[in-house]
Amino acid sequence: MNFGQFLFKYRSYTPLPFLIVMILYSNPIIFTFIPGMLLVVLGEFIRIWANSWAGSETRTTGSVGGTFLIVSGPYAFVRNPLYIGNILIYLGLSIFSNALIPYLQIIGLLVFFIQYYLIVKEEEKYLKKKFGQAYAEYSSKVPAFIPRFKKFKNTGVDQPEFSWKKGWNSEMRSIQAVLSVIVILILIWIIRRV
Repeated sequence: MNFGQFLFKYRSYTPLPFLIVMILYSNPIIFTFIPGMLLVVLGEFIRIWANSWAGSETRTTGSVGGTFLIVSGPYAFVRNPLYIGNILIYLGLSIFSNALIPYLQIIGLLVFFIQYYLIVKEEEKYLKKKFGQAYAEYSSKVPAFIPRFKKFKNTGVDQPEFSWKKGWNSEMRSIQAVLSVIVILILIWIIRRV
């Protein structure tokens, strides 16, 4: 198992050190709560939208894989919307926490970008092998991390059925984790004001 595969397998746990430091040094105030929560909501919306296409396959922790080459919804604008959503959520939580600004945010962005870059390299090996020319065309027109404004036109690639319910169900665990962190930060906010 190489490092990219290791990061893919344990990607649900790699944010824990970031979250622990964030909570230990948190000092939330109203001026950090509002922009932080806006980023969290935007990140979660992107994740639910992406999961409404991809479904529970995004939850695999074994080896990299997938049934479909998804080029619809947010995937028509950026190849890795789930990771973009994650980065927005972590950035939003860290801004809300008002912890070690701007150092925690800068370090967090760098660490997550490197992690996702290595994971994406592994995922792309699989996609190139399984979907060949269709993936080559898609990846040549849609950026990996910086969304473009022009929507990718699907040229006949079979897509799964879109379902907000499927997206919501797939995202429930992440929503619960994010809400847990938000509750902790709100409790810290209240305790420090008493």
